[in-house]
Amino acid sequence: MMHAITPSVLCLSGHDPAGGAGVHADIEAVAAQGAHALTVITALTVQDSHNVHRVQPVAAALLAAQLECLMADSRIDAVKLGLIGDAGQLPVIADAIRQLGVPVICDPVLRAGGGSNLAAAATVAALREQLFPLIDLLTPNAAEARRLAPGMADLVEAAAALAAAGCRQVLVTGGDEPDGDEVRNLWRRLDGDVQTFHWPRLHAGFHGAGCTLASAIAGRIAVGDDWPRAIEQGQRYTHTALARAYRSGSGRLIPRRTT
Repeated sequence: MMHAITPSVLCLSGHDPAGGAGVHADIEAVAAQGAHALTVITALTVQDSHNVHRVQPVAAALLAAQLECLMADSRIDAVKLGLIGDAGQLPVIADAIRQLGVPVICDPVLRAGGGSNLAAAATVAALREQLFPLIDLLTPNAAEARRLAPGMADLVEAAAALAAAGCRQVLVTGGDEPDGDEVRNLWRRLDGDVQTFHWPRLHAGFHGAGCTLASAIAGRIAVGDDWPRAIEQGQRYTHTALARAYRSGSGRLIPRRTT
């Protein structure tokens, strides 16, 4: 019996032993959209539900070998980028993206939810130079947007600066902004217009919210949604997962991405 090929998302992310973020989030969120996650781990980490305590990048040569193997075997419909282990991985990742020619969604993991800095200044600079021109949708939170667009405190201006740096679209999430009754996410569209999404604020700390959102959008693109539907549905799915979050440790909550 012939089996149809399931749409796949190539996910490059760190490994989170706590199961809240990184490749765990990718697999669950992509599967929930009806797609399959192909996973290449960029870094091993020491982390728990509170914070990231150590990051050990995977060698670029091993990364390249995994990518070559997967690209030769599988149909890849979208790419989701998460934590980059170090700047040395970027040429390998950029080369794979150019070969694939599929939509790229990037969650620029610069800082752990618990506060740890996960990206050195050199890595941030290389990310802007080497990967931004290849990214179809960047999904930073507010703090990441401001770090990636220095001097731009206003999030609309920060999104414009990130677009000028090469990103085709930018979705800035506001969950890390000061408390209020709602979260505002700003989407700078392909045409340069800005659309604002409003979601009820959930007053809790979450482990892996950004990974969940980017992976869900990538999954929606892989199964055939256009950008407006993928971005709206990815946010809706993520909000539901956060509203149903559960506790596995003594720190932040884990989004319930599966039923």
